[in-house]
Amino acid sequence: MRCSIFVLAALALSVFIGGCNNSPGRPPAGSESLRPNEMLTFDALYQQNCAGCHGEQGRGGAAIALNSPVYLEIADDATIRRVTAQGVPGTAMPAFAQSSGGMLTDKQISAIVAGIRSRWNKHDSLDPAPPSYTAFAPGDPQHGKNVYDNYCSSCHGTAGQGGKQAGSIVDESFLNLISDQYLRTIVIVGRLELGAPDWRGNVPGKPMSQQEVSDVVAWLSAQRAKLAISSTTKSASGGIQ
Repeated sequence: MRCSIFVLAALALSVFIGGCNNSPGRPPAGSESLRPNEMLTFDALYQQNCAGCHGEQGRGGAAIALNSPVYLEIADDATIRRVTAQGVPGTAMPAFAQSSGGMLTDKQISAIVAGIRSRWNKHDSLDPAPPSYTAFAPGDPQHGKNVYDNYCSSCHGTAGQGGKQAGSIVDESFLNLISDQYLRTIVIVGRLELGAPDWRGNVPGKPMSQQEVSDVVAWLSAQRAKLAISSTTKSASGGIQ
């Protein structure tokens, strides 16, 4: 008898709980919102954290395209993870990892890196192979001016101050917002969404060499240094006279 009573009580309790789960106004199972640090879906993470600069579907915007086969060829996962997690101090690229002052967990950083690679990597070897992501040797700014004249001046004008097809590449605001590494990346990868070719397309049939990329980046970096010296001199003299 007691056993029957316990069984009936258990059945009644299960019916009661089931009725509560299906009560009016209760969210359906599986519809609960994830906390921000639990979100691991690449599309959502990319849209919330990356698309504003790198564009929808990685097509580029204020920053380079991440769906570029050239970029994904030269930048390995460790590089993409480091830049995403730590940012680039002194530039517009912020740190996203919590360990570096950002909002994303290590798992979320990993989800972004894996998503970029799996979503946009074409797995095709480039011919010719592009210059390396980082320079093998320091660039020569004096030779870099000759490289600039040969490969870049037709669009960016004499001395980099702008031409008919592209704007100034020695603009103080531009150079102060980006690192030498980013300059190198742009020279290699290009900005195809803006009409700027990659390292193969500036002079048809004559891709830029590893050293030529390093040299033109050194020349551009030297322009930043000149601008900094000029600004300091003007400030010390009380402004433009």
